[in-house]
Amino acid sequence: MSLNILVVGAGICGPAFATLLQRSNPKHKITILERFDSLRTSGQQVDLKTQAPHILRKMGLMETIKAHCVNETGLEMVDSTDKQVSYFPATAAGERRPGLTSEHEIMRGDMVQVLYDASVERNAALKPQIGSQGGILYRFGQTITALDQHPDEVEVTFSDGKKQGFDLVVAADGQGSRTRRLAFGEEVSDAAFKSLGIHGAYFSIPRIESEGSLARGHLAPGRRMIMTRTSDRPVTGVLLFAMEQSNRLRASYKEPQEAQKQAFSETFKDIEWQTDRLIEGLRNSEDFYAHELGQIKMGQLSTGRVVLLGDAGYCPSPFTGLGTNLCLMGAYILAGELARHGSDVKGALKSYEDEMRPFIDDCQRFSTGSLGLFFPYSRLGVWSMGKLMWAVSKVNGLFPQFQKVDNHDGCIREYPELKLKG
Repeated sequence: MSLNILVVGAGICGPAFATLLQRSNPKHKITILERFDSLRTSGQQVDLKTQAPHILRKMGLMETIKAHCVNETGLEMVDSTDKQVSYFPATAAGERRPGLTSEHEIMRGDMVQVLYDASVERNAALKPQIGSQGGILYRFGQTITALDQHPDEVEVTFSDGKKQGFDLVVAADGQGSRTRRLAFGEEVSDAAFKSLGIHGAYFSIPRIESEGSLARGHLAPGRRMIMTRTSDRPVTGVLLFAMEQSNRLRASYKEPQEAQKQAFSETFKDIEWQTDRLIEGLRNSEDFYAHELGQIKMGQLSTGRVVLLGDAGYCPSPFTGLGTNLCLMGAYILAGELARHGSDVKGALKSYEDEMRPFIDDCQRFSTGSLGLFFPYSRLGVWSMGKLMWAVSKVNGLFPQFQKVDNHDGCIREYPELKLKG
């Protein structure tokens, strides 16, 4: 039996899920809705580790992904004079060690483009077989304004006023998911956000000659952290994190972008490391984005025929480095369970919840207390943290054999129904 499915969000997990599910039955009709007028190919680096490379290999996309990976060879922490305090090399596949960089690092936009292209190309190849009765359709520049649940379908009202029924609605629209809010209610949706007490801003600035393949990090008094990531690209990605001034920064998110830029400029104006360059770059950036960091913890991943996928249902926070992995795991398992259960959508959603919960709990296992160590209040605290990171980096280099971890391929349930490569 073929299903008529609406996916809200054309980021990473929406197209990945659609491509995976279409393999099981090309006659599934999958509409991917994106509120922006075109594909959003901006964003910072994402890393692919644990189960993510295995899933991409199954999809036949890993070699394409590798061709788009950036050249980031590790992370160096520096002081205000640019002197290296500690160094952490990239983490190879099959290892777990402190650091920022994984073996496979790719810009979010490149990842989105690869998945989008794969879905479009596969859909075009199948068109003679499926005609107009199935396939993947992208609709840009629209949102949903209402969901009306029925036993056998969800009636969706779109921003253009039109209504349409679907067998399933998949919310893949990120941490601040509007679909989650419509389906579960504002109170439940808001309560699911568990703040880490950290505010982040992301933007790009022109690269300078001294920047190469190493990411760079700097800790500043006042509980602030700055990171730059160039990866041998023409521009440098900047990440600003602050654990102070939460009220001021949180209030700015309700204001125009210029007010947000001003709030972060004021917060970081005295950091004593590349200050002028970073503040000027922030004010002139065209890809600035800021938000409060947190995790999404939902008591259940579906209600009726609406299901949460990726950050909309279980964002682990950027500090875990596992968001993309969890997103691809969710896309794979949801597609697999729908393929396995056929017309039993409710049964598929229950199995999806059961299968995902251990992975979610593992990826969201996170100590906010230990995270606070990386945001010292004082100069003495910054100095002490620098010494600690230096010691960790030395031990990390001396005993790499203790950092080996098992291959994660065997952790993934096999779904022959998806007709994947391996």
